[in-house]
Amino acid sequence: MSGEHIRAVRTHLLSTYGRMKAVSMKKFLPLSVALGAVALSVSGCSTATPGPGTAVPTPSATSSAAAATPTTGWELNTKGGAERIRAAGLPVLNMEGAAEHFHAHLDVFVDGNPVAVPADIGFSFTATGQPNGISALHTHDESGIIHIEAPVAGATYTLGQLLTEWGVLDGTDKPGTAHSGVSDWSVVVNGAKQDGRAQAVILKAHDEIVLFHGTAPEPLPTAFKFPAGL
Repeated sequence: MSGEHIRAVRTHLLSTYGRMKAVSMKKFLPLSVALGAVALSVSGCSTATPGPGTAVPTPSATSSAAAATPTTGWELNTKGGAERIRAAGLPVLNMEGAAEHFHAHLDVFVDGNPVAVPADIGFSFTATGQPNGISALHTHDESGIIHIEAPVAGATYTLGQLLTEWGVLDGTDKPGTAHSGVSDWSVVVNGAKQDGRAQAVILKAHDEIVLFHGTAPEPLPTAFKFPAGL
């Protein structure tokens, strides 16, 4: 076979290989694109919004952002929830009680500025942040609505017990802070100023409780419109 013939055969083979490779890429490219789309759709799935009182592990990116946010002291520390419930003189239950069920509402202000009442006051949590116990006195969200869902009817629940479960106003910091004493705080219930100790205020159905330090909020809340069914 002459050198010229060999070169012609080689050129033919290379041309044939090139056409086969192009066909192969066209055949499998849609599959690779489809697989990529599936991967993106899976990674982009959002976690379903948890029900009230449910703790969900926080993604690391969110944790980093949260770590950069200055704390105020009013945030709920999920560690020690069971101990705070017991310190309030209440048992840690496996579920909400049904013998007595009513709601009150709490607003907190410091020099006229609102303080968020956190969700999950009155819950205990595992080391991984999952709820594993609940008090008859608790919150489910940041609305300020206090839930009393007790297994036994007739018990008395106080603002002091809620503050203990929250872990605030424990007298370990300067006045007006989240961990100041309670003696220089004022309490108004349904528009009427209370003269006794703030801790002693008894929670009653549909009470609007305002706990404030320094300048009173303007206007002062005197009632709260509860959602239907509460």
